[in-house]
Amino acid sequence: MQFRRPLSLLALALLVVGPHPVRADAPAAKDIAVIGDCLRKQDKKSGSQEADEAVCLMAVAKPCMGGDETAVTARRQIDCLDRERLVWDQIVNDSYKTMMNALEPDQQAKLREMQRSWIQTRDLTCAFWYDYFQGTMANPMIAYCNNRETARRAIFLRIFAADIAERK
Repeated sequence: MQFRRPLSLLALALLVVGPHPVRADAPAAKDIAVIGDCLRKQDKKSGSQEADEAVCLMAVAKPCMGGDETAVTARRQIDCLDRERLVWDQIVNDSYKTMMNALEPDQQAKLREMQRSWIQTRDLTCAFWYDYFQGTMANPMIAYCNNRETARRAIFLRIFAADIAERK
């Protein structure tokens, strides 16, 4: 059969490369603590959303990369950025749940619509890096974009969730 040789080469390549590590769906407790501590320090300063982002963005990813993101492989950059993004994503989800549990049904519908729109915008925005550069160098840029946009969203929703918590 003519497919036998390509399939055996693929199998051999997979054995050489080895299995990829399974990514965790939940962020590590130490990563949650790093971002949480950073945000709590910012809360005490009564800074702006932009200030929170400027200080807390990359708080996990940069140390994971050894402090110099230009000195590590693209794969390491992506892994470190994904690790931090998991924390921001959890904050997005927790804040969203807090808001959904406290809002009136019409506000819940608007929040749901707003969140779906944001996801679509984030995905299109970050995918543009690949569309623009069309190469492997775009992959770390996509990871940076996903981390940054998720952090921005987390900080934005966190403001509303904190306000809801204070009203109780």
